[in-house]
Parts: sequence; C-alpha cells; structure tokens
Amino acid sequence: MSERPNSGKVSKETADAAAGLLSQVRDVAAELRPHLSEALLTLDSTLDKDIGLDSLGRVELLVRLERHFGVTLAEHVFASADTPRDLLRAILGAAGTEDRPSQEDIAAIVPEAVGELPLAATTLTEVLDWHARVHPDRPHIRLLGDGGPGDGDGGEEAVITYRALKEGAERIAAGLQQGDLQPGQSVVLMLPTGRDYFFSFFGVLYAGCVPVPIYPPGRPSQIEEHLKRHAAIVENCLGGAMITVAEAKRFAGLLAAQAETLKEVVTVDELLARAGPFSAPAIRSGDIAFLQYTSGSTGNPKGVVLTHDNLMANIRAMGETLEVGSQDVFVSWLPLYHDMGLIAAWLGNLYFASLLVIMSPLQFLSRPGQWLWAIHRAQATMSAAPNFAYELCLKRIDDKDMEGLDLSSWRLALNGAEAINPDTMQKFSDRFRDYGFDPKAITPVFGLAECSVGLAFPPPRRGLVIDEVQRDVFTKTGQAEPAGEGRGEDKLKALRFVNCGRPLSGHQIRIVDAAGRELPERREGRLQFQGPSTTSGYFRNAPETEALFDGEWLNSGDLAYIAGGDVHITGRTKDIIIRAGRNIYPAEFEDAVGDMEGLQKGNVAVFGSADPETGTERLVVMAETRKRKPEDMEQLRSRISEMAVDLIGAPPDDVVLAPPRTVLKTSSGKIRRTACRDLYEQGLIGKPASAVWLQIAKLTLASAVPRMQKSFSGLGGWLFAGYAWALIGILLPSLWVGTIVVPRVRWRWAGLGAGVRLILRLLGTRLQVLGLENLPAEGAAAVFVSNHASYMDAFVLSAVLPRPIRFVAKAELRESWITRIPLERMESEFVERFDHGRGVDDAGRVARSLRQGHSPMFFAEGTLSRMPGLLPFHMGAFVTAVEAESPVVPVILRGTRSILRGGSWMPRPGAVTVVIAEPIRPVPGGEGEDVWPRAVRLRDQVRLEILKHCGEPDLGREESPVLALKPE
Repeated sequence: MSERPNSGKVSKETADAAAGLLSQVRDVAAELRPHLSEALLTLDSTLDKDIGLDSLGRVELLVRLERHFGVTLAEHVFASADTPRDLLRAILGAAGTEDRPSQEDIAAIVPEAVGELPLAATTLTEVLDWHARVHPDRPHIRLLGDGGPGDGDGGEEAVITYRALKEGAERIAAGLQQGDLQPGQSVVLMLPTGRDYFFSFFGVLYAGCVPVPIYPPGRPSQIEEHLKRHAAIVENCLGGAMITVAEAKRFAGLLAAQAETLKEVVTVDELLARAGPFSAPAIRSGDIAFLQYTSGSTGNPKGVVLTHDNLMANIRAMGETLEVGSQDVFVSWLPLYHDMGLIAAWLGNLYFASLLVIMSPLQFLSRPGQWLWAIHRAQATMSAAPNFAYELCLKRIDDKDMEGLDLSSWRLALNGAEAINPDTMQKFSDRFRDYGFDPKAITPVFGLAECSVGLAFPPPRRGLVIDEVQRDVFTKTGQAEPAGEGRGEDKLKALRFVNCGRPLSGHQIRIVDAAGRELPERREGRLQFQGPSTTSGYFRNAPETEALFDGEWLNSGDLAYIAGGDVHITGRTKDIIIRAGRNIYPAEFEDAVGDMEGLQKGNVAVFGSADPETGTERLVVMAETRKRKPEDMEQLRSRISEMAVDLIGAPPDDVVLAPPRTVLKTSSGKIRRTACRDLYEQGLIGKPASAVWLQIAKLTLASAVPRMQKSFSGLGGWLFAGYAWALIGILLPSLWVGTIVVPRVRWRWAGLGAGVRLILRLLGTRLQVLGLENLPAEGAAAVFVSNHASYMDAFVLSAVLPRPIRFVAKAELRESWITRIPLERMESEFVERFDHGRGVDDAGRVARSLRQGHSPMFFAEGTLSRMPGLLPFHMGAFVTAVEAESPVVPVILRGTRSILRGGSWMPRPGAVTVVIAEPIRPVPGGEGEDVWPRAVRLRDQVRLEILKHCGEPDLGREESPVLALKPE
C-alpha cells in the first residue's frame, strides 16, 4: 500500500521518495505497534497520535531515513516534524538537488486513504476546519488550465490544499466584515471557475453570510444581458454585496437601480486589499448554507433554501451509497453555480477528502476531449455530467484525438441533472470500451435542488438498466407494462425508461395520482419525496413554497413510476402533452427528431400549445436547422411528421423549422419549453399551420374518453375506500367481541380467521396460500418469521394459518384497551423496544413460552415501510430459536403493501399471496460455541428465503454484531 501522485506534474523522483519514506515509517510502526492498521499510515498521519512514535521511535526512524536516503537531517526535524509529509520536505530539501521540488509538487502527492472523516462536523465550515487541522497540506483541488487540443496536454495547473483554502477564505471573510454586511445577509457570487470562486464561497460562509451563486457571463459582450437577467435574483435574495470580476463592475448600476439592498460590487482583489482582523461568528447547523436558484424560464426566481443540516445529510448519504473514499479522484467541468457541480462535485469531495480535479465549463464545451483526457491523466475514479455531455463526446471527439487514452480507472460515470437518454449512454459505452471504459461504470442518478442535489441512486457498478414498457398501454393508462423480450419488433413500439435506483438512506419517494393518493408499483404518477436533505421552501416566495409542499411531502414536478423498488423518471409534469387520450413525453420525441440528418441534436423543443378556438392542446415541434431551401425544409417537415406517427400514432399540429440559436435553454443546458411556447404563441417564430377541423374534432372526441375514465377512476377509488371502511366498521367490532367472549384460544383463532376471510372476500381481494404442507406437525412448536408490508399483515396471517400462533407485539399496543384486550385474549407476547432491561426480560419470557410448546410469530423487520423492500432483520427471533433449538418457519406476504400501504388509510383492491416456506433449523452448535454466531447464520438463511419469494428489493445491510447484541 503506497501513496501515489495523481498528476503528471509530480516528478518520478518525488513520488519514489514518498513511497520509500512510507515504507520506512511502516517498518518502524510495525515493530512498535504490530496491530496498527495500514489505513492510518499516510503522508498526513501524525507521528505521535496516529503512528504512535515516542522519542526513541522518532530517533530510530530518523536514523533509518538518513541511511536509506543518504542524507543528514537537521536536528530541529526531530522535534518539529509532525507528519511523514514534513519529513519528506526535510529529506528532499537536504538532498540538495538542483531541480528541487516545489511545495505544490510535494502537496500534489495524494494519499490513498485517510484514517477518519469529520463525522462530528455539523456545518460546512466545521468540515473545512477539521481537514485543515488534521491534514492541512493534503491537496484538495487541482485546477486545470487550458490544455489545447485533445492530445493529453493538461496546460497550467495549480493545487489548493485544505490549509490554503481555509486561509484564503478567512481573508475574504475579513474583507467582507470591513464592509457594511450583517451576519445572515446574502452575498451574490458571479465568478468563473477558479481559485477566487472557492475562496469566496467559503469566505462568505466564514463571515456568517449566505452565498448566492449565479452564473457568470461567458463573453464580455454578454455581461449586461446577464446582469439584467440576474436583477430579479438579487432583489429576491436581498443581496447586500456582489463579488465578481473587474469587467462587470462598470455595469453594477443596472442592478443597483433595481435592487435596493445591493450596497457594493467588489472583486476578490479589493476584498483582500482591505482585509483586517478576522472575527469568526457563530455558525449553526440550522443556518442557511446557501441559496440555490433554480434555472427556469420565467422571471419569477425561486431560491431553494438549503441549510448546513440539509447539505451534510445529502453529502453523507450520497457518499455512503456510492462508496466514496479518500482514495477517489473526481474530475469535473460542471459549473459551480449549479447544484451538481457545487455540491456533488466540490462539497462532496471536500467532505470525503477525495481529490477534485476541475476545469472550466468553457474548456469542456470548446474541446470535450479535454474532459476524458483529464480523467486519463488524473487516473480519476469518478466524474459526473448531464446527458448532453456524453452526447457531445460522441459527436465532437475524433478517433485520432483519443490515441493513448485510458479510461479504465473510471468506476462511476454519473449521469444526471437532465433527462437521461439510454441510447446516448449505450453508444458512449460502446465507443469508449476500446479505451478502457467499463460499461458497469455508467451510473444514472436522479436529484433536484429541492433535495440539495441527490435523491435516488443505483448501487455502484450496476451499469445501465433500462425498463422497456408497452407504449400504447403506458401512454393511455400510465401502467408500465413490460414490453417483453422480443427484439425483432420495431423499437418504436416500446418506451424505454432508465432505472435511477432507490432513494438515498433516510429519504423516501412515493408516486401519487392527481388526487394525492399513493399509486402501486408500475403506475405512473407525480413523484413526491421527503428526507433530511429537503429544503424548507423557496426564499421569500410564499406562493411557490406552498405549491411545493403537500403536507410533509414535497412535489418534485416530475412524473415517474416505481418498479422493484427502483425509480424510473418519465418526464416533467408541466411538459407532458395530452393528445388523443395519450401522454406524449417531449424528451423522447426531441431525441428522436434531433437524430435526423439536417437537424441540430439537442436543439429541438416539443411542447403543447393551447388552441383558443377549440380548447384542445396542439402538439408543436420546433427544430433548429441550417437548411433554407424550401424543398429541403419540406422534406424535413415530412420526416418529422412520419417520426411522430411512428412514436405517438399521429402527426404534430405544427412543425417549426427555425434558424440556429432559436431554441431557448436554461443556464444548465435544459430546453426551456415554456419559453419556446411563449415565443411560438406570440408569433415571433414561424406561423402555426391552419387547423384541420375534422382532425381536431376526432382528436377532441378521442381525448375526451380517457379523461373521463381517469376522472371516474379517481371517484371509484374513493368509493371503494368508503365501502371498505364501512364493511370493516360493521364486521370488525363483532370479531373484537368474539375474541373476548369465546372461551378457548383455538376457537377464537378460528373465528377471527373466518371473519377476516369473509371481509377479504367481500372486498374482492383474491387470497392465495402456498406451502401449507410446510407447517410443523400438530403440537410441534416453531418460531414463525414474516416480512412486514402493511397494517393488515397480522389479520391476513390469522386468516391463512390453521392453528393459533402468538404474535410478538410491541409493548406500546398495551397502552390502549382497544388493542390490548384482543391481543391479550389471543395470548400475544408483548416486548419492550426502548427499555433494554425490560426488553431482555420480555425476550426471555418469549423463549420460555416457546419451550412450553407455543409458537411465536415475529415481524423481524420490527416496523413497516411505505417503500417496497425488505428491511434489515432484528435478531430477537433468531436468538430465541437458537436458544430453544427450534426451527424457524419463514412466512412471506405479497400484495398487502399495495392494498393498504404504511402511512395511508386508502385501501385499494388487489390480491394477496402468502407463501409458507420449509422450516429452517439452527446449525447445531459445537461445544462452547456462542449462541450469537449461530443466530446470525440463521437470520441470514431465513432472510434470504423471504427475499427470494417476497418480490421486493433488498433494503438491508449486514448488521454489526456489536450493534445488534441488544435483544428485540
């Protein structure tokens, strides 16, 4: 295990010296502390605390270093060196070579790992403080200059260490404090990617203020236009100051006239020049960390409020899912005013001590090959980009520019921030496979600023997973029926949606219909979410904040469905076009049209436009082309219409062929469909085609039927729920009374089961039971273990199991007589979950009951989840089984979650399947063998059996034996 440089700028001599130094340190450390983990031995480990070298140990190490390197070290090195990196500087300085390495050269050597992370940090400033204290000279950012054509030349580079970032930020903060700013006030950052941006962002934080990143002008000629566009943002955020480049200062009056709070526009140099003593204000985890203004097409700015708590939760959850470590290297060209570039690329790597190699967005856009060459040179393991970037690489990089390119180090190629095109990623994978790219590196992700940045991620190295669904069924009903395995059919008959994985740890996603009712799997609806990363709303924008929230849930504005626990994004709510009873998805249509020869890929907008005469929605295709001859344009229109017929079964109402730069986009490159529609409706581009009345009449009639069906479907849902609760309200009290008055437990159990079966039959619920032959013989006790998917699970089990079992219930159910009396009459076992002492006693009581011949039933997950998936199992059932040498009977429930989901009181019609698997016996214990390892093995066997039959994803992780010792 050795440290390695991550840049061609680090000389081989310096890298070899670092490796030799660490080898000597490890030898001495191994002699003094044989059990010391090598993960703690890096160039930035402390000699005393981490490595454990006392005075004699230091002497021995210095003697060996002098002998190994053939140098004489100064006496002060003995006392002053704190880390191996300090020793490396002393050794290279004592060598007296003419080409002596610079401080940046030594700092550029990246350690393979750090021994710990800032787990106790609650704010971004605490994270930077921790790194600057623990390993101040560890390189954090490597800035790449303009490298010229894609020939591997990286241009000028600069390294920013944690110490340099903290010191630079504090000087900026001191400069801000000399102005008329108050803690909590907003400071607008309009800076290009570079050292000034990094220093300024944290400088604003250290000053106790709120950074507001906005995108800088790409060219000097655009400055005035950009400032005018940002005036509404500055006014909304109450910006007190703006930090920008010198060229923008002359136009500051444009903003000052519209934003009364803006007192000054300053440059970084001016702040540094006036900096005085720095006084650190108190910064709390609940304070606003920054405002992320969403890129939209309207003049109403929406500033997403993100606190330090939000960001820390999101960064940690993303890093855990992606298995990020300090050995990773992340290459980015993403803009720092955008959440993906700011949080996912920069702040995420800041937290995990992984190196960020960054270039400007303009470098990538002008020569996309520089992105891939930067990954090659840095041996990067991670990089992220929107879909258009991968498309640009396919179109703008020649084979001759890739000679010698090696992408084999790239383990996570993240794709997000805009609609993901499966064809693009497949083509990218196919083309760059010969250059070492691993298709399993493709990682489609879903997120949004309102959830900090990340919301749903797949497991690392799963690769691209595409769900093909039946087009006609989906566009008419929203049901994502699998398209089957046939490959000979025209691919246009199937819709293809990318699997974006599952919600991050601690977060939840649900899919709801127009009435806000949760939908079952494979039904398209509005995606809502919640979790610790979610915003509290939009800054000074009450109407938009109110629209954002639906109770405790937040509206994403996206349409999606869930299949197998994984999220599949189908489009934006506001962009979906309903035509002839079908849902039309603009992104798919735009990609298909953009592939046509003569049109510009990525510059096609498909939108609906209301027809004031008929009240229907017109389908409009706006596409950029350089063709101007009438016959060429007519041919393009004909081909677009043919494509529309293939995709949606009908031609568009209007095809507008526009000159380049007509299709409007956001600052992050997304199509501004609403703005394009406004241009179209104002008659500023093209002219709408004359309406064909007969066609419009047919389409209006065809679209009316599905809309009426959806309305009746919603009404039907409410009627069914009302009927279900009325039925339960009539029959359940009788069952409750029966458990009290019937004298024998077996009779009570039989009566309860018969009553539940009657209710299910009257509700139209199909009940199927498999594996009754696997039940233990009459009189033989066993431990029953089931998954837990719904409030109705216990009732279903009482309906299918032919003899009594004893439910192991949480002690809280004893607090209400309504639940306590029937559970006690059914001889249920109550266990305490929060008082560990009482919990041990309760577990012992259940074990004694098992030995006496009574079979307990455990819901081993301990709770139920709204989201599909099997949670980790608690250990109580398995310790009980091992201690009693009793078999465990796995019982699997399928379908109850869709009928009555956790957190919902809206039952739906459906079917339930109960599978009783073969009993699993504990492995016989050897002499003196502890119960615990046998119980863990039993748990794993049972959980695997339930996972095999439940039809839901695995949401669990291996439990730590130390943490799991507490009995349930």
